[in-house]
Amino acid sequence: MANKPILLDYWPSMFGMRARVALREKGVDFEYREEDFSNKSALLLQSNPVHKKIPVLVHNGKPVCESLNVVQYVDEAWPDKNPFFPSDPYGRSQARFWADFVDKKFTEAQVKIWMKKGEEQEAGKKEFIEALKILESELGDKPYFGGDSFGYVDISLITFYSWFQAYEKFGNISIEAESPKLVAWGKRCMEKESVSKSLPESEKIVGYVAEFRKNNLGSE
Repeated sequence: MANKPILLDYWPSMFGMRARVALREKGVDFEYREEDFSNKSALLLQSNPVHKKIPVLVHNGKPVCESLNVVQYVDEAWPDKNPFFPSDPYGRSQARFWADFVDKKFTEAQVKIWMKKGEEQEAGKKEFIEALKILESELGDKPYFGGDSFGYVDISLITFYSWFQAYEKFGNISIEAESPKLVAWGKRCMEKESVSKSLPESEKIVGYVAEFRKNNLGSE
């Protein structure tokens, strides 16, 4: 099919996973292309000349860049199934606010757990746990962040769930002890085929992080 979307991605990327989940949640048949960061494809460089990063969704020959932007695009391009946003303006604004929180506070904190050591890592652990608790408070007793329906905030956050085991191993923390409702939410999301098919096994992420730390930090 000439207009079959192409997703330029990298398997351990939680940002790329967002695009995968969004497309599968909409039932979109797409072509997955794994990128080699040491030898980026001509299509990636052409499609995202500003950042030269994944994910990039190429649809009808036009590139859409940045993960949350891709998720919003998918929701608008395929509007007939599983809307990602609430119907009311306030609900939509709240969803954007919390997805932005994930992109900023949560993302910055988790990076320090697996990419740093010593004081920087300890500071990252504290920030990470604080962010977890804020997100858990927002979730409350709802099945999903938007209420009864899996949506935009869930997609923005669930992809980090595949990294939880790595955070625990290399950060020496227990996420379930800190935020049991958030872990229960993650397990609930993993029951969805769109999620389980899009996230790699946690053990693979642990191996990826171990290799990164060995090569870059001199530690296992």
